[in-house]
Amino acid sequence: MSQPLSNFQVRDAEALLHPYTDAVALRAHGAQIIERGEGVRVFDQSGRSYIEAMSGLWCAGLGFGNAELVEAARAQLEKLPYYHLFSAKSHETAIELGEKLKAMVPGQMARVFFQSSGSEANDTQIKLAWYMNNALGRPRKKTFISRKKAYHGTTLATASLTGLTGNHTDFDLPMPGIRHLSTPHYWKEAEAGESEDAFVARLAAEFEALIEAEGAETIAAFIAEPVMGAGGAIVPPMGYFPAMSAIAEKHDILTISDEVICGFGRTGEWFGAETVGYRPTSLSMAKQLTAGFVPLSAVAINGEMAEAIEANSGRIGMFGHGFTYGGHPVGCAVALKALEIYERLDMPRVVQARSPRFAGHLKSFEGHPLVGEGRSLGLMGALELAPEGRRTGFAAPGEVGAKMLSELRERGIIARAVVDSIVFCPAMTITEAELDEIFAAVGPSLDATLDWAKAEGHL
Repeated sequence: MSQPLSNFQVRDAEALLHPYTDAVALRAHGAQIIERGEGVRVFDQSGRSYIEAMSGLWCAGLGFGNAELVEAARAQLEKLPYYHLFSAKSHETAIELGEKLKAMVPGQMARVFFQSSGSEANDTQIKLAWYMNNALGRPRKKTFISRKKAYHGTTLATASLTGLTGNHTDFDLPMPGIRHLSTPHYWKEAEAGESEDAFVARLAAEFEALIEAEGAETIAAFIAEPVMGAGGAIVPPMGYFPAMSAIAEKHDILTISDEVICGFGRTGEWFGAETVGYRPTSLSMAKQLTAGFVPLSAVAINGEMAEAIEANSGRIGMFGHGFTYGGHPVGCAVALKALEIYERLDMPRVVQARSPRFAGHLKSFEGHPLVGEGRSLGLMGALELAPEGRRTGFAAPGEVGAKMLSELRERGIIARAVVDSIVFCPAMTITEAELDEIFAAVGPSLDATLDWAKAEGHL
């Protein structure tokens, strides 16, 4: 029998519409009300502690309660709590952060443009590509190529780039001008007997065939996450991105690296593109840019794009795009402090040191009757739940994953279920002991979920 809802849960259901939530179920079961965070843990209103094994939404890379970030925000609030970058205005923190990001990102980037969220960053990427191609006299070069199971945001345009059915259903999406290639998930998508090299070659041939069918003169960009986050922490074969980059370059197609989740050390290098061999012409950044403490996102573009865009603004008389809070002084100040901390800790090396233990834990469950694959790159990973390891999955997708998530929560672990993939993305500062604590809960949670799945007829 379920517990009666608390006062806060009732008020929550009456006041808020929650993202990615079944509102009917919410009224029956109530939201989990989180009161505070400390280190890698959060605490609910009863005082119960949970390891936040998803860094919130992939973003709290330094955990919760970092005093240096709090002080950076406080100091900036006292000095200049708000200003903007519209109409030839600027401020010191935005300039300094733009310079810092140009120096950090791969690919010889020339300019930085600020927004508040990853969705806004990828929406900006679309608009910049269209604006640039109009400026260069290529008005037909507008189609964007994404992938199935990709996640690039939830605005009208970025939800169209996103290759997840739940982001399209009853929103009348995707919009025209978006194409989706196959998911580079070797374990799930490879044909019988197909090697990784052959799998990559098949996906590259699919890209070439799409370009041939559409016409390279109509395709603006190929956008991709180095590791597909919200699609289930899907790690591509290592030859995939070099092959896709080469094809895009051959056909004069922009390559956009969506680093919203993968950036700032998460994959074991400063940016995911460096880890997987992707050669971007522009990058999108957010989330760990401020360690999740305040909203801020950034787009970095190369010199060719910058030159065309700036010259066109001179012809038109303005660059008519921007956001009220893009380059917010507090966001920029917190981002600068977060980057300082990442560099002081040498965060890519920290992740490299922790990732073998993380990967080992995930791989150790591959013999379990409910686990098909344990996969990871850096400190992003997932357990793919599947009956006896079968790639076909369960007859009722998502139900077993939801049960596993509830079992983990009962044992003090907050993770995320992407259908039947159980995803983990802990703070990059997590200790080995805390990693062990997460995965000590996984074994009994799998066993309890297995018993339930048998009883419910899922196996």
